[in-house]
Order: sequence, then structure tokens, then C-alpha cells
Amino acid sequence: MDDLLVRAARGEHTERPPVWMMRQAGRHIPEYREIREEYSFLEAIKTPAVAEEITLLPWEYYRPDGLVMFSDILTVLEPLGFSYHIESGVGPVVENPVDGPDDADRAVGDVREELEYVGALLRRLTERVGDETAIIGFAGGPFTLASYAVAGEPSRTHRPLRALRARHPDAFRALLDSFAEVVREYLQFQIDNGADVLQLFDTYAGELTTADYREFLLPLHQRILDGLDVPTIIFVRRMNGRLDLLEETGADVVSLDWTTEMATAREQLGETPVQGNLDPTALYGETDAVREQTREIIEAAGPEGHILNLGHGVHKDTPVDGVEAFVETAKDWQW
Repeated sequence: MDDLLVRAARGEHTERPPVWMMRQAGRHIPEYREIREEYSFLEAIKTPAVAEEITLLPWEYYRPDGLVMFSDILTVLEPLGFSYHIESGVGPVVENPVDGPDDADRAVGDVREELEYVGALLRRLTERVGDETAIIGFAGGPFTLASYAVAGEPSRTHRPLRALRARHPDAFRALLDSFAEVVREYLQFQIDNGADVLQLFDTYAGELTTADYREFLLPLHQRILDGLDVPTIIFVRRMNGRLDLLEETGADVVSLDWTTEMATAREQLGETPVQGNLDPTALYGETDAVREQTREIIEAAGPEGHILNLGHGVHKDTPVDGVEAFVETAKDWQW
């Protein structure tokens, strides 16, 4: 395996920043759209050969330093007894959402059996390109998963889950705890099947107050990440000014959204490695502008402990030229 990304995640000096992108195998690649004409989203992620083909698309285009498996954060709903589908114009819809506080404490099924299709994908990727790039696995975090499970669909304000927190704090805690248990098992399963790096996406956890994050969620993030024997990355949106909480999770790398100044983050986090954080919409600009903004982030991050990425996922209509300029800027860099 080319260990450039792993070395950066460990805080080591690297000759250039490793680069990959969240959602890099997504809808901005023309061949992805062609494949999706034949398979629904769930069919694609649950068919290892198809998921492998999609995962490899950005490898064929850009040769990034990390190849993130094509999957979805909601897969771990299944071992907790939830069913979901993707509805056009809405997004993920949970067909049997949490039915009140008595339904919050969920039994965990057999993660390895129910999500074996993910293990099969990771094994295929390791066999195909595991000696050339780092294979990245991931999972959703407890708050983000619980938001879907309670609301039954995407919620802009996450009010249903936050209301559960206010009305039934014990049920809120039990639900998050159930997700933490299944996510921990799922991430270890990914390591066992070839993942070299793991990212925990608790994207919406920034909606919690600092006090609630510290009380309810920080211990769960610590429990999930503790003892995993590959480098780990945590991503929570809207944590500008509260990066110390992410550092306390024990993740090896703190991933920054685009609203955080890289130089400020490096000052606040000290030697803790960081990931990020170009605004994804910058990739719509002229390629010279993309390169310049990318260089500014690399300079601000410095030569140790930086993984170049976006501040969120690639948008579906992002031009390939913009992505190429972003990746090539990193690959042409030399400290």
C-alpha cells in the first residue's frame, strides 16, 4: 500500500499532502450516472461487483491517495431493525422510524452477517488496488443516524431528535447508545476486511449545544474510536470554535468543514492532524482559481499531519476539470 495518507494521519512529515474527496465516487462522474440507470442506489451499494466498479471510478480519473468505499452511512440502520429506501426529491426515508420513547432502546442484530456485502466490497478493493492506495471505510455517527431514525427522513433542523432529547433524555441517550454499539462493531468489521483508514461522519452533531455534545455524544465518539488499530478521522459540521471537542474524541485526524480557517485550526489543534478543507463549490470555478485556493490551504496546513480534502462532499454537478485541478495541485506539490 502507498502509505502517504496513513503517514499524514499519524502526524508525520510528508513530501506532499495526500488527497482524496468525500463522495468522490458520486454523481459528478459521467460513468456513475450510466451505472445508476441500471441499478437503484440500494441495489448498487448491496451488489459488491457494482459497488466496486463505482468505487474505482475516481481511481481511473484522478488516482487519489485514498479510495473511499462506495456505500452509505445508513447501512447500519439494518442491524437495528430499521428499513429504509431512497426517495427521489426527498432522500433517505426510514419506513419504520422510532415510535416514541419506548422504541428507542434497540437490540443490535448480527452486524457482520447483515452487512456482509460491505465486507465483500472491501475485500475486492484490497485485492484490486490495495497495494497502490489506502482503502478508506466509514460509518455515520450516532446523532446523525438517530436524526434519520427519529424524523423518518432528512431534517434540516433535526427538530424531532432534539425534541426527543428535551422530552425524554433517557430515551435519547438509549437511542444514541444503540447506534454507538452498532457503529463500533461495524468499523471493526471494516478493518477486518481490509480498510486502512476509517472516517466517522457525525455530520449533524454540530447542531447540539456544547453542553449536550459533551454530555451525550463525546463519550460515545470516544467509545467508538477507542482501540481501533488503523488511523481514524472524525467529521462534524459547524464545529468552528469547538474543535477541542473533536480533538477529545481520540480520533487521529480532525476533518474540517469549509467554514473553518485552516491556519486557525492548526493553531487551536496543535500537533493533531487535520483534513480539509476547500469549499466544494470552489470546484465550479476556473481551474486557475481552484489551484490557487488549494495551494493556500496546503500552505496554511503545513508539511506535517495534513490530508487534503474538501470541507464536505463533492456536489453532483461538479465539473471534472475542477476536481482534476484540485487533485493535481496536491500531487504536483513538493515541500
